[in-house]
Amino acid sequence: QVQLVESGGGLVHPGGSLRLSCAASGFTFSDYTVDWYRQAPGKQRELVAIINSGGSKMYGDSVKGRFTIFRDNAKITVYLQMSSLKPEDTAAYYCHATDFRLDYWGQGTQVTVSS
Repeated sequence: QVQLVESGGGLVHPGGSLRLSCAASGFTFSDYTVDWYRQAPGKQRELVAIINSGGSKMYGDSVKGRFTIFRDNAKITVYLQMSSLKPEDTAAYYCHATDFRLDYWGQGTQVTVSS
């Protein structure tokens, strides 16, 4: 059974940090490009970060220098380390995996940045 399960969301104060996890099962995870998207109420979905099968990374402009994406293929997990969080980072965060033929999505995890 193919699954992507996100975890690690929660409530954090501005300036704080969180680490999101995306755990995969049921497919050859190491061959897939994995990315994190986020969507806030009333806003369009935004690409946050991408890591491909070779480990190359890209980030959205709004999170560059604050967020880091990395993967542990042995643990079949991709992580999003988020630092210096701002209220505008508040959103539901979704993990997505693709080999450009097949696409898998997680159910999302909520991140709320508020004092």
